Amino acid sequence: MKRFFCSLLCLMLLLSACPAFCEDSEGDLSVDEIVESVDLDTPAAGEWNFPVALEDMNPDFVRLANKHYLLDKDYYAKPLVKVKALKLKNGENSNGGIRKASGGTMQLQEDCYQALVALSDAARADGYNLYLKSAYRSWQTQNTMYKNRLKKNGGKDDGWVSKAGASDHQTGLGCDVIPKSWLKASGMNSKMAKEPECIWMAEHCQEYGFIIRYPADKEDVTEINYEPWHLRYVGIPAATYIMENGLCLEEFCEQLQAAIGEYLENGGDRKKVEKFIQEPNGE
Repeated sequence: MKRFFCSLLCLMLLLSACPAFCEDSEGDLSVDEIVESVDLDTPAAGEWNFPVALEDMNPDFVRLANKHYLLDKDYYAKPLVKVKALKLKNGENSNGGIRKASGGTMQLQEDCYQALVALSDAARADGYNLYLKSAYRSWQTQNTMYKNRLKKNGGKDDGWVSKAGASDHQTGLGCDVIPKSWLKASGMNSKMAKEPECIWMAEHCQEYGFIIRYPADKEDVTEINYEPWHLRYVGIPAATYIMENGLCLEEFCEQLQAAIGEYLENGGDRKKVEKFIQEPNGE
């Protein structure tokens, strides 16, 4: 709207200075033609032109981790908190915990953890029990897992385990959430998508700030096999935009970086966006 009035003001000044423009004679432009020629969609100087407002995003929450955008060895979204095993009292979550697939210690970034508890509670209210199977993994742990996978597959990367620095789990915002029927499964695969719990997660995860990190129709973009169990916390505004527009995180980040470039070209304040800027540093 601001751009519209600025353009209209410029048009009025132009018309007042050049009365001839108001004539619709042959060879002259009419007022309507002049108005049509004004680009009202050009961002004003310093204007943020992106569907998700800067103040509605946390740079850590939308940080991309893959083999092209590698995380430093000591990076994770702070603070990490210990995952509590769910305790119910009168059918209600009495300790802010979540069902765990194992008794081992797990950690998640605090906002992600609280959102996951809320998502789990909502699923249980709808009759579905979700179990957290995997959460934060350090660079060192991921490196060991990747090497073990390569050894098992004769040196071939089969797309199921990311290399160190490329894992979404290292952010502290990625988590594997599975239905009870898969607790004793020896592995996980795309067949899990047919489970009612996974269908529910795909339909409701954005309401709690999560996205399906590796969608079925984006394997060529993520370069990771479809994982209906892998949730990634990005915050509700970003998650809503991503899921409603059928994007993966790679596509969202590509759009975001383009918006940042446009913002800076139009005189935007670099300090406001510098923490969102990511440059490829991998393959």
